[in-house]
Amino acid sequence: MNLSVGVDLIELSRIREAVARHGDRLLTRIFTPEELAYCQNRVPELAVRFAAKEAVSKALGVGLKPISSHGIGWQEVEVLADDRGKPLLRLSGRAQELAEEQGLGQWAVSLSHGREYAVALVVATGQ
Repeated sequence: MNLSVGVDLIELSRIREAVARHGDRLLTRIFTPEELAYCQNRVPELAVRFAAKEAVSKALGVGLKPISSHGIGWQEVEVLADDRGKPLLRLSGRAQELAEEQGLGQWAVSLSHGREYAVALVVATGQ
């Protein structure tokens, strides 16, 4: 059985400042339209999804494209919610290809945020 884990912690102030500085240009580069609709510009929701994308890149062992030439794109990891609000991951593009290559087909994500920080933990398993 394959198992991979990724975790990321981010300061909410970093996201708040980046959104204030770059606005929609930044938001539409990092988040999908569905994520943006769900978050409604709430910084904690945006930050925790940012952390989840980082955590997935770590679980895949490649990082993100701006940092690594082998990395995945921001929008190749989408963090949505089921009817009860439980977070779900949807992979596409290179992220999905890497997951398949590594035999990682089942993904779980846990998200949390407080006044200053957001954290995401990702666990992937497969055969």
